[in-house]
Amino acid sequence: MVSNNNKIISTLCLSLIAPVSYASNSPVLENTSSISQSHWLIGFLILGVIVFVALSVFIYSRLKRYQSAMRYSDQRLNFSLWASGDEMWDWHINDGQLFRTNSKGTYRLSKVHPNLFPPNKPHIHPNDVNRVRLNLSSHLKGETDAFECVYRIKYQTEWRWILDKGRIVTRADNGKPLRMTGIFKDIQQLKQAESELEVFAKSIDNLSEGVIILNPDLNIIHVNPGYSKITGYQPEDVIGDKIRFTSISPALLNEIKHQVDTTGIWRGDITGQHKAGEMFLAYVTANCIKDEAGNISNYVAIVSDTTRRKTAEAKLKKMASTDALTGLPNRNVFFEKLQDCVDKRRPTAVLVFDLDNFKKINDSLGHQLGDSLLVEIAKRIRVMTHNFHTLYRLGGDEFAFVMEKTNDIQKVTSAAKEILAHLSKPFTVQKHELVVAGSIGIVLYPDDGKQPETLLRNADTAMYHAKEAGNRYLFFSDDMNKQAVKRLQVENLIRLGLKEDYFQVYYQPKMSFETGKLVGMEALVRFVTPQKGVVSPGTFIPIAEETGQIVEIGDLVLKKACVDMKRWVDQGLIDGRVAVNLSARQFNLPNLLQRIDEVLEETGLSPANLELEITEGTVMDSPQGAINTMYQLRDRGIHLAMDDFGTGYSSLSYLRKFPLNTLKIDKAFVDDSKSDIGKAMIDTIITIARNLGLSTVAEGVETVEQQRFMADKNCDVLQGYLYSKPLSAEEFARFARAEINFDIVPPALVPEKTA
Repeated sequence: MVSNNNKIISTLCLSLIAPVSYASNSPVLENTSSISQSHWLIGFLILGVIVFVALSVFIYSRLKRYQSAMRYSDQRLNFSLWASGDEMWDWHINDGQLFRTNSKGTYRLSKVHPNLFPPNKPHIHPNDVNRVRLNLSSHLKGETDAFECVYRIKYQTEWRWILDKGRIVTRADNGKPLRMTGIFKDIQQLKQAESELEVFAKSIDNLSEGVIILNPDLNIIHVNPGYSKITGYQPEDVIGDKIRFTSISPALLNEIKHQVDTTGIWRGDITGQHKAGEMFLAYVTANCIKDEAGNISNYVAIVSDTTRRKTAEAKLKKMASTDALTGLPNRNVFFEKLQDCVDKRRPTAVLVFDLDNFKKINDSLGHQLGDSLLVEIAKRIRVMTHNFHTLYRLGGDEFAFVMEKTNDIQKVTSAAKEILAHLSKPFTVQKHELVVAGSIGIVLYPDDGKQPETLLRNADTAMYHAKEAGNRYLFFSDDMNKQAVKRLQVENLIRLGLKEDYFQVYYQPKMSFETGKLVGMEALVRFVTPQKGVVSPGTFIPIAEETGQIVEIGDLVLKKACVDMKRWVDQGLIDGRVAVNLSARQFNLPNLLQRIDEVLEETGLSPANLELEITEGTVMDSPQGAINTMYQLRDRGIHLAMDDFGTGYSSLSYLRKFPLNTLKIDKAFVDDSKSDIGKAMIDTIITIARNLGLSTVAEGVETVEQQRFMADKNCDVLQGYLYSKPLSAEEFARFARAEINFDIVPPALVPEKTA
């Protein structure tokens, strides 16, 4: 910039001198007086002074702006150094001076010898000096465009890693380096991270388990040697591809991804095919890795080869659990199955049978033929088995047929008849046509025994009684046979009741503890027949549950309750909710939501006026499926209540996931509210409800003492004979009009004494 200014000045000076020179040599001026020449010279001089002053001001202004820009540039440089944590250095090679610049300023290190290679050597780690020397020497010789080296320097009492970069900026005319500048950055944390990553990578590579790392699109980006050993595939075979396992279809892979995305983990056994062709078994654990924003950046799968262990386990299990002759599950598995049914309180029927004349066959034709006959019998009866019906060989010619999740007399009887029919058909064994007969003893859990041993003993007893008559089945007791007839009668009566509309809906009011007003009611089904009168719910509901008739009954109750509720809401009698019980069979219907939507649309009732009561047992059979269904009901505006909470299998971990509105306190707890245990249970249930933001309803409140106790515990809603017995639709409408006060119990509503 200075040289440019000098050029400007020179040019202006020449422009000033030129006119003067021209004027002094002009022929015209020679004839002019000396006074005129003086005037001209003075004028030019004055003009020159003015121009010089203006030019000086201009140059001074430019210089000030230049200095200001330099200061601003220095500030920006200092800020950049401060922000980056870097330091600049300037090495004057000839005089051995080394300057360092950081955000605090520029300072000179102790003068170093010009021939010291590299400069600042005393501060460099001894193991790194040669590497720095070679890199620096290569650059000074012109072999590299720049100097760059990672090494350690002494900082106070520790060695820290730095990244040092620089290049020659000034050379002598002969090309000799004179000055070199550069920058270095503290990379201690980066080197520590690299070291940790290296340890981590080596650890992964040394694992016997396979490790698969995938990107968010489920493409493989890394596998370790353990994976290659298990599958036979090298990294170059699979990187960029989707994960390969025989038992994992694209649909299952998406399910696994969804579970990992939502829960963070998936575990399961899989089957894969080795590159060489053989199959292998593995246990896989899949996780996800999220970035700082919470987005999934990678998936990681750990694959453990379980082929040998699973194969050995399967062989041992088969030996321990399988009858060697027939291949059927053996006596040990039979007892395990019965114990499982007992533990889970699962209704179960056990049919024990043997052959009436098997000893004669063995004695006359030999044990080998007898064994062959048993094999043929097992094959023939096995066709009756499926998920919940299993055939076992107990020993000798004795077999057991177990029917889980049922004690329906009709189904059990049908199975017994089918077994006898299979046995009655001739068998061809070793060219002998054999005709056999069997006798069956039947027991039902829990009616005929609470333990597997008891059930088998009673079944044997019934079987031996059946043998007396031969070729028939017999339940353990006469009472059981009588009950079978009675159950069939009730089943037929239910069928008639549905056809003739014998099912009625009664309503038991629910009263608010806070306001003392009517806030809702529970819909209860009543079965009234012209021939039998009132049929107890305890008689027909269990049978309807087993036969599936409960679904039709439930639909009927739901529709009638919605029709009545819509009418009362329109009349202004109530603005609460009618509670309708959903049976387990109803709740598990695949089209449950559609059925409820159709009823609400047909009746015109708002979902806000409907509450569905679901029992613990219903939702705990399949918790995740129940949660999905409940959320869809809740999204429609329908209230949800947990009925009989605390009487079954209670899981607090699942309870907090259920989108409930209300917890109902079972009548059994209310009846026991005088005892310390009963009080504690009620207090616990109410506390749980409060913590989960749920309201509470106490059912079965029949005494003033119970009312006061529940009031003291701040139970939200009370229901029971203290306020009203279940009422017909007409009676309930009158009750609603009366607007009963919470503290008043009219004589007409005092509990009725029943015999």
